[in-house]
Amino acid sequence: MTSPSDAPYSLVGDATCLAPLDRAEHLRGDAGALSMLWINGCVLRLDGEGRAAVDASGDPVIERGDARPESPSDAYFLGLDAAGRGWFALTHADLGDARVDLRTAAASWPAVAASAFATAHALHHWHLRNRYCGSCGGEVEFVRAGWLGRCLRCTREHYPRVDPAVIVAVGNGSRLLLGRQAAWPPRRHSVIAGFVEPGETLEHAVAREVMEETGVRVLGCRYLGSQPWPFPTSLMIGFIAAAEPGDVRSSDELEDARWFEREEILAALAAEERGETDDAPLLMPSRVSIAHWLVREWLAATA
Repeated sequence: MTSPSDAPYSLVGDATCLAPLDRAEHLRGDAGALSMLWINGCVLRLDGEGRAAVDASGDPVIERGDARPESPSDAYFLGLDAAGRGWFALTHADLGDARVDLRTAAASWPAVAASAFATAHALHHWHLRNRYCGSCGGEVEFVRAGWLGRCLRCTREHYPRVDPAVIVAVGNGSRLLLGRQAAWPPRRHSVIAGFVEPGETLEHAVAREVMEETGVRVLGCRYLGSQPWPFPTSLMIGFIAAAEPGDVRSSDELEDARWFEREEILAALAAEERGETDDAPLLMPSRVSIAHWLVREWLAATA
């Protein structure tokens, strides 16, 4: 059986609830324990834009903590792997020219390294945008290995933000509802998604977003899985839904939205597998996204 550290990065949570890294929250405030973990720890380096260092093959550069001039107090503590090693990230380091963004890494790195990078990227973004207190404007210092911001003036505590968003494969018989944004590559379509609003259940958000963006009425939905999406702070919560067969309209957010037949979806995926997408009439969402997984789940459910 493939171990969690060797397996490809799991894009979507599964029923086993096994995470690539144990976040070990109880160790974040334990300076002595972090110092011990640092000695044999694994360290990722990120630049100011949140990109990670890679070698000539595009694989992650993972350094040992005891080989670094910094200390664990300078780093984010990301968690423990299955072997009990601590994982850390250092930011604003000089990486040279060999660096990679998170989207690229998520498609090829092993599960533990990709999960560590995703967490570090999200923390880095949060730190950059929360240097001052939103209540009094005082300077914020970050403690607990990067996971807690404390205002030096009013002592208010700040925590990393996660923005929930629903994403849904909406079907009607043998048809799947897809839309596209104007900024996407030509011919690319994806399932419908949107942020959850205050006072709203996830199910209500599914129905509202689909109606707002396409004019289609959802009859019912069920949860399938979720994916952290640190671009910069989202959690994508995936559903499959059944809808009325009404007409589709585009919206301010989507330049096009329409029903696609099952055969069209299968043809697009087959073209992708063959690497022959240049002339394909339909392009599927990226393989690193939960959207791609939802399309395949819809196909399996309608087989």
